[in-house]
Amino acid sequence: MKRVAVTGLGIVSCVGNDVRTFWDNLKNGVCGIDFINEFPTEELPVKIAGKIRNFNPEEYGMDKPFIRKQDPFTIFAMAAAYQAMNDSGLKAGENISPERISTYVSSGIGGFTTIQREVEKMVEDPSGQWVSPLFVPTMISDMAGGQIAIKYGAQGSCIDIVTACATATHSIGEAFRAIVHGYTDAVIAGGTDHCAIPLGAAAFANARALTRAEDPKHASLPFNADRAGFVMADGAGVIILEEMEHAKARGAHIYAEMVGYGTTCDAYHATAPRPDGTTQARCIRQALDQAAFDPASDCVYVNAHGTGTQLNDVAETLACKLAFGESAYDIHISSTKSMHGHMFGAAGAAEAIATIMALEEGIVPPTINLDNPDPECDLNYTPNVAVKAPLTLGLSDSFGFGGHNACIAFRKY
Repeated sequence: MKRVAVTGLGIVSCVGNDVRTFWDNLKNGVCGIDFINEFPTEELPVKIAGKIRNFNPEEYGMDKPFIRKQDPFTIFAMAAAYQAMNDSGLKAGENISPERISTYVSSGIGGFTTIQREVEKMVEDPSGQWVSPLFVPTMISDMAGGQIAIKYGAQGSCIDIVTACATATHSIGEAFRAIVHGYTDAVIAGGTDHCAIPLGAAAFANARALTRAEDPKHASLPFNADRAGFVMADGAGVIILEEMEHAKARGAHIYAEMVGYGTTCDAYHATAPRPDGTTQARCIRQALDQAAFDPASDCVYVNAHGTGTQLNDVAETLACKLAFGESAYDIHISSTKSMHGHMFGAAGAAEAIATIMALEEGIVPPTINLDNPDPECDLNYTPNVAVKAPLTLGLSDSFGFGGHNACIAFRKY
């Protein structure tokens, strides 16, 4: 069994388009959610989101012809991968064999913008003559990973795992397993999505999943009694996982060691979580067991799924209590979605990066806007202000539509 190191990080988010800015803003409780100004919202029920601002794809190694042809979800993924690969120093054909580096970068939905645009063309002219010949290779959700593999010559597995809001966490978890069992030496892993578009806003709002809050800075309210739904957000997150001895041999900076991965299914409902938290708890417990969790010596941080929906936050609280037992009240927990919103298929990767940085610096980022805690959510959710702690073990969990549960664990290195 191989050990797994984290050697590179990359992020595109509404709170920062590089890891340093992203992490500094999370520590300082900066909210990136704001009013949507990229498209008209007068007729839409939702007018706020975590949109990507001050972002120039050309700064991340992409040229104009490539940018014109790609959906934003692929462009975001390419930017995050560019950062992570540069950070890691991995180069296929130089310090790693091309066939020994794999790509597990996935999307929950794929080219949502492309789908909306091309369907509008078909509605205007049912002959379909104006539908782009690039529609399919631009829209399909595996294209982000495929383009990353092409860019970096990664000839190992290239796999797109689609599990809604658990997409990135499953991708990182399966990448971990591939290295542990010797199938590959390194994986470019993570997730990306661009769902904050008119069709996405209408769909999630009509499903009663989104908050209708009018104040963008006090809209994402995980574990708050006043919570009323999540806030849409765009972006991508990528981490480089590498076999430990391979990383050490080339002198790579090791952010943390990945030590566990759990995955279960609620098998309960298409959109609602299992209310008693049992299947979610079993997922968390799998990751804890693999990480050799010791309640007597470990100082734990959990980056919660924490969507700010009525059902999720209570079920997740129950799951933590079942998974950690008597030590549940001793662990540090927060939901960074209070600051960056819900990034859908990218959420698990962004939150994994936050977890890794929390371990490296010994700082627990806060859950902002936690001014009226729900009595049913009574664990230590790090309200409003970051705290210092001698963290040894960090977990990030994600729960997606369809009952998909995933949890990944990292140890301070």
